Amino acid sequence: MTVQEILELRGKRAALIKENRELLTLVEKEKRDLTAEEKSAYDKRDADIDSMKEKIDREERLMEKEREILEKENRMEKNGQDPGEVNDIAKGYAEAFRAYVRNFELAPEQRSVLQRGYTQFEKRALAAGVAASGGYTVPEDFYNKLIEAQLAWGGMRQAKTEKITTESGATLPVPTENDTGNKGAILGENTQAPSDTDPAFGVVNIEAYMYTSKIVLVSLQLLQDSAFDVDSYLSRKLGIRISRAQNEHFTTGTGTAQPRGVVTAAAEGKVGLAGQTTSVTYNDLVDLQHSIDPAYRINAEWMFNDSTLKALKKLIDGNSKPLWTAGLAVREPDTILGKPYVINQDMADMAISAKSILFGDFSNYMIRDVKSIQLMRLTERYADSLQVGFLAFQRGDGDLINAGTNPIKYYQNSAT
Repeated sequence: MTVQEILELRGKRAALIKENRELLTLVEKEKRDLTAEEKSAYDKRDADIDSMKEKIDREERLMEKEREILEKENRMEKNGQDPGEVNDIAKGYAEAFRAYVRNFELAPEQRSVLQRGYTQFEKRALAAGVAASGGYTVPEDFYNKLIEAQLAWGGMRQAKTEKITTESGATLPVPTENDTGNKGAILGENTQAPSDTDPAFGVVNIEAYMYTSKIVLVSLQLLQDSAFDVDSYLSRKLGIRISRAQNEHFTTGTGTAQPRGVVTAAAEGKVGLAGQTTSVTYNDLVDLQHSIDPAYRINAEWMFNDSTLKALKKLIDGNSKPLWTAGLAVREPDTILGKPYVINQDMADMAISAKSILFGDFSNYMIRDVKSIQLMRLTERYADSLQVGFLAFQRGDGDLINAGTNPIKYYQNSAT
């Protein structure tokens, strides 16, 4: 899909949004509810609006990936590397890996390729002590597909969180510094400068918790069928499974023997007044926005689940203008009160005392991946069912890097 086609799709989506807004304005003006026919038409347009948004996001992510590949090849050429030669090495490893997935009996040269792991290109350390019958590091194209599946299912990875990849799983200390309480001063002539006031330093330790996809079963017939794209199937299934576990922890994890979630780490921004157990008002959202320091509001975004978005789409400000606005330009996001939002289904529904909405600068939340993902093929365990089991492992962690300035805050529904 070209840029022009994306713009046309955005235009069609905007037209549907306008129709729905005009219908709600008419109903409100006539002080009545939607008729059954109007509700059906509204819901259909709303579903088409969401479907178009998903397609637009997919196409724009693909364009971004293509841009990254081109930039990577340009960097390699500048460094004197031959992209074609490096790609041939990666292709050889990928072909050997696919043979391992489809058929456990490998040619000696293929097994040698996998055992070496091409670490000089991949820069991924194979786990010590892994036998030839054990797991193998996944090739780069498989890894990218797995991450793409995680993006689709994980709101925390879609947000502007800081994502880093390390070669080892050693504890990663991230320093923090808070100097907001200090400021300079005018110094008189022949006057001694005030004594030093040091900023407050701290540290947040990022670990590497081991996540497993659990076992994914594939029939032997499908593995032997050359028409079956086993790479895409496995990367999607494994990525979704790992993402579901990680995204839950990145959102609401306790921080004890698991990542500390962003909701857990966020500070209080606004609590709804009595009676707002399942609702939020325009004023609440404004108060939440302004509970964040202006320095963090520049790159801030919202986070909530889809049912909360549905409620927010119906809110209007004091001038009867909707708070929700659709993005029309390429890569322009939909916004609430002028700020983009991320849908995260692990965020709580609006309910009694629920922390249902987040707002802030999510670049202060760090997601750490250890890149040496391994895939194990379980051949004999399910042989009597003519099935093969696959098991993936990925290490990672996440935490809010907060020096005490609270870059992300939450809205909490009232208790009564």
